[in-house]
Amino acid sequence: MTRTRIDSLGLFTLVCAVATNIARVAAAAVATTFLAQIALAETFPSKPLKIVVPYAAGGPVDQLARTLAEGLSRSLGQAVIVENKPGGNTMVAASQVAKAQPDGYTLFMASSASLAVNPVVYKKMAYDPDRDFTPVSMVARAPLVMVVNAGVPAKNLKELTAYIKSMNGRFAFASNGNGNPLHLACALFSSMANLDMLHVPYNGTAPALASVLAGDTQMTCDIVQNSIPQIKSHKLRAIAIIGPRRVAVLPDVPTLGEEGLLGVDASVWFAVVVPKNTPLPRVDLLNQHIAKVLATTELRERFGALAMEVQSSSGKDVTNLITKERSKWMDVVTKYKISID
Repeated sequence: MTRTRIDSLGLFTLVCAVATNIARVAAAAVATTFLAQIALAETFPSKPLKIVVPYAAGGPVDQLARTLAEGLSRSLGQAVIVENKPGGNTMVAASQVAKAQPDGYTLFMASSASLAVNPVVYKKMAYDPDRDFTPVSMVARAPLVMVVNAGVPAKNLKELTAYIKSMNGRFAFASNGNGNPLHLACALFSSMANLDMLHVPYNGTAPALASVLAGDTQMTCDIVQNSIPQIKSHKLRAIAIIGPRRVAVLPDVPTLGEEGLLGVDASVWFAVVVPKNTPLPRVDLLNQHIAKVLATTELRERFGALAMEVQSSSGKDVTNLITKERSKWMDVVTKYKISID
């Protein structure tokens, strides 16, 4: 009995010693991780950064990215370059960034197509937005405008709706590609207004707009900046803004909500994301500097003239927006059986 008790006490002492050592090791590991994170934040960035843009150079999103890059260069004290990788409805660029080192030096100017639309339209993708990216901040929203050929006998939404119904399915709208956000915007309008329209997809925004100008199709939904010259020259007629409020560059064009079609918002938006597992201190630092750059009056006024609403946010806000947008577009995709292999 005495020996058993002694052995038990010894075992108890040994267990306590082991537990104490484990606790010390765990505490040391936590401290080491914390210090490593501080070091990461203090030394970052120590070399040039890159913003990958999923569109060709010269367009409004490219201009936005380059302006942001200039501001970040000054704010971070390191060069920030822009790399254009158009193609695949933003998937070429998205796939590249998804495979990049998660070190905070590669940023992706992701669009609503990249994060919210493609996952509900494409059956297969080379990247997964949830698995491969960490959101950093919102950057801007771009409301869309519904435009018709000048020969269409409709000057407002009520007249346009009546005209489309009179065409018995022969009224055609153009888009810059099947499953693209501009296609879904017109489909959302069609769904909300209970209309029957023919969709004609083109390989890009320019040919889609050209088809409406030529009268081959009668309508399209487009980013405001692209259509302004044709609207101003009366070659196209703006029916409504597909967003929550009017835009300064087209002050006389009402929103669909003002015209009686409530709840239709097909604004495209852009957010900066980085590869998954990028250290949190670096993500936070990038968020702070992006917010600083986007808050400048000069930048807001410059892009306000392009009908782009510049805004920053937390990464969590971006995540919440992605969830909300996917749900909205899933309803449209399901109703119209839009799917791309």
